[in-house]
Amino acid sequence: MIRVLLAEDMNMVRGALVALLNLESDIDVVAEVASGDQILPQAREHRPHVAVIDIDLPGKDGLTAAAELNQHLPECRTLILTSLGRPGTVRRALDAKVTGFMLKDAPSDKLANAVRQVAVGRRVIDSELALSAWETAECPLTPREIEILRLAARGATVADIAAELFLSQGTVRNYLGTVVTKVNARNRVDAIRIATDSAWL
Repeated sequence: MIRVLLAEDMNMVRGALVALLNLESDIDVVAEVASGDQILPQAREHRPHVAVIDIDLPGKDGLTAAAELNQHLPECRTLILTSLGRPGTVRRALDAKVTGFMLKDAPSDKLANAVRQVAVGRRVIDSELALSAWETAECPLTPREIEILRLAARGATVADIAAELFLSQGTVRNYLGTVVTKVNARNRVDAIRIATDSAWL
């Protein structure tokens, strides 16, 4: 019997997924949670073979929780569910050592099969997504540039960023100018859009 933990914050979706998986004779949903920070404690208690995790969770996002599971309970494999099929998101999932990555709009019969494949250690990733992730360039930004762009994306002004990071305003402007150039953006707003779409932020 494959023991499954399911993490999904939308109650109706979670209920439907639990019901779907419990219809399978070889799958048993032993725990269900609605937030990312509940995943590791529940996994430690119930020892699932597979954690099926929505990528967008309150408390802690699914990829962060998956990385924690890999570190603390490596015997529990992870299958990420997402409505975001962006290549950058796939790359982040692979970096988090997830075993599977599925879009939420995949046919329902594929979920149980994916759980079975993941349970025995096989990678399950949509082929088109995997190819686009393979072809997508690595993030060209340094950690400092990402930090500054992330603050700008939250609405911080140059003065705000300079004060928070103990930099001069001129240095912050230089960083932002470099970011715009590196990602081939038209301006700062476009750079934020590109970095967000690529899951670099």
